[in-house]
Amino acid sequence: MPADLAVIGLGHLGLPLAQAAVAAGVQTVGYDTDPRACTELTAGRTPVEGSLTASEIRRMLSGGFRPTTNPAELGRVRTAVICAPTPLGADRTIDLAAVGDAARALAARLRPHTTVLLESAVPPGTTENYLLPLLEEGSGLRAGRDFHLACSPSRLDPGNRTHVHSNTPKVIGGLTPACTESAAAFYGRLTDKVVRARGPREAEMTKVLETNFRHVNIALVNEMAVLCHDLGVDLWDVIRCAETKPFGFQPFRPGPGVGGHGAPVDPGYLPYNSRTPGHPLRMVSLAQEINDRMPQYVIQRCATLLNEHGKSVRGARVLLLGVTYKPDLADQEGSPAREIATRLMDMGAQIGYHDPHVLDWRVRELPVPRADSLYEAASSADLTVLLQHHRTYDLQGLAVKAQLLLDTRGATPAGAAHRL
Repeated sequence: MPADLAVIGLGHLGLPLAQAAVAAGVQTVGYDTDPRACTELTAGRTPVEGSLTASEIRRMLSGGFRPTTNPAELGRVRTAVICAPTPLGADRTIDLAAVGDAARALAARLRPHTTVLLESAVPPGTTENYLLPLLEEGSGLRAGRDFHLACSPSRLDPGNRTHVHSNTPKVIGGLTPACTESAAAFYGRLTDKVVRARGPREAEMTKVLETNFRHVNIALVNEMAVLCHDLGVDLWDVIRCAETKPFGFQPFRPGPGVGGHGAPVDPGYLPYNSRTPGHPLRMVSLAQEINDRMPQYVIQRCATLLNEHGKSVRGARVLLLGVTYKPDLADQEGSPAREIATRLMDMGAQIGYHDPHVLDWRVRELPVPRADSLYEAASSADLTVLLQHHRTYDLQGLAVKAQLLLDTRGATPAGAAHRL
């Protein structure tokens, strides 16, 4: 059965987009090369940790959503959206391999008048310099003449029930004005507002700016956290006061590290040949360096607290609370918890954890003991470290039960725990 839309890549970007499309009445097929993912979806289960719930998947299926591994389906749609993952490689450049695979699969079946959209987070120039040649060479068609091509980077905020697809403006940059309007016509069915960028590079750079804005500002407050601790200043009270300023300030809060799927991007290092020379963003590199240091700073604080109470890290029982990157989600992408656990284990500590959303957690492929009773585990641990503040945690009660509590999120009542 033909569909209006093909979502290519059923991960953290693709599944929510498919959900929004189905809810808007768009006949949607989801394509993924992973048979397990499609099997799980067809059975009404989510294959992606921390993404949609099983009930949401079942509603999508009842609304006509069809997951498939058959690439022939890509040649039967009017619109195809590439939502392939773009992880950072070992050299911290974005890996476009999955985008390339998606483009080649689509190009072999691309029909005239199809609208092709890229939602993956990519460096500026990717749509024109990397995606376009793959589509044209594989299809024999010309972008902007035979088919429409545009970039519209995802603005998904996992777990956010306030800002969803329908009320989050979509930025669109097409190869030609006609490409932009074709993309706008599609996204206009899913969202209340469409913002037209001058072109694909402007749309791609919008995502870079938004992501780097977050990382740079988190780096600033992370540095402030270290400074304020050394000076004996309550940073959390400083932020509370500063955020009353009605202009020129936006509050960010420190933490044990920065997780999530939106990695900072330095467009100065492009993973393909570009006519435009790169100019490294020094602020982004520095912010990444600062944020990468936070897990080690947490370890330092743990060791100091234990030492002040006459204990060594070696042999200490340490309970980690919240191992996900975001509160009230099961998603562990980029969470600093694993690095912190690894470093503590290397120092000889006995690690346990508790997280209401993660029933099985492994570090170095070894299972970490999970606490069944939170209060009992905290009372028996030499040190309890709050890494993520899930809504279900009673932090006031926990502060009473714990022998020693380090709060890296500033979520406990003032004076109830040692704060980052």
